Amino acid sequence: MPDYGDYCPVQMAAEVVADRWTPLIVRELVLGNTRFNDIARAMPGISRSLPVQRLRHLERKGVLETWPSPTGRGSEYHLTPAGKDLERVLDVLGRWAVEWLFEDLRPHDVPPTTLMWWMRRRVDPEAFPPTRTTLEFRHTAPVPQTIWLVLDRGDVSVCQQHPGFEVDLVATATTAEFADVFQGYRTWQEAVAGGRIEVAGPPRLAAAPPLVRLEPPGARSPASARTAPSARRRSLPRPTDYRRSA
Repeated sequence: MPDYGDYCPVQMAAEVVADRWTPLIVRELVLGNTRFNDIARAMPGISRSLPVQRLRHLERKGVLETWPSPTGRGSEYHLTPAGKDLERVLDVLGRWAVEWLFEDLRPHDVPPTTLMWWMRRRVDPEAFPPTRTTLEFRHTAPVPQTIWLVLDRGDVSVCQQHPGFEVDLVATATTAEFADVFQGYRTWQEAVAGGRIEVAGPPRLAAAPPLVRLEPPGARSPASARTAPSARRRSLPRPTDYRRSA
């Protein structure tokens, strides 16, 4: 093993972002979530105190800054230039997981609420209808639950209770089928044509809702990983040298 002496940049980086949950918190910040509740909601199972500790840690390390909320209530978290540069790190980690750990991925285990929050982040504002649009997602199994996405002027809200607006599109399927579209196993159009997702609403909206960027950002389609030859399961190339250049 190479001898890095007293200087190992990998160790230094690990001390900043390698604690459990920390990369996921950075992921939420990269994806544009700036409020504490939105960050914590995207990570089911995490205690309320742990994200507070991790956010403070990242602030001390210069990865993020805490700003007063424009509403006057609470705070927002924003990445510094150093934090924004971590997007490249997350992209590589995601690609590596799809490439080498695909058989361990279990997208169907995601509960409906978490899946819808993930989908919220992958909508395409440029494809939004000109007026407020409400999409109703009826999850039939394993846990029956209805959740609404409200698209309005570039913003997306997730509602677990009826938002009070007229529903423009109703989509019905199991959570697993919605997850398949989110994960990129099949397109929305393929799922609808195959009867995996039932839709009711205006034909143009039903055929191409603004959920067109559901594949995880920067990730190669998992469908291609399914058919990847076993020969690719080889040892990862060994890093050459992480020492500081003289």
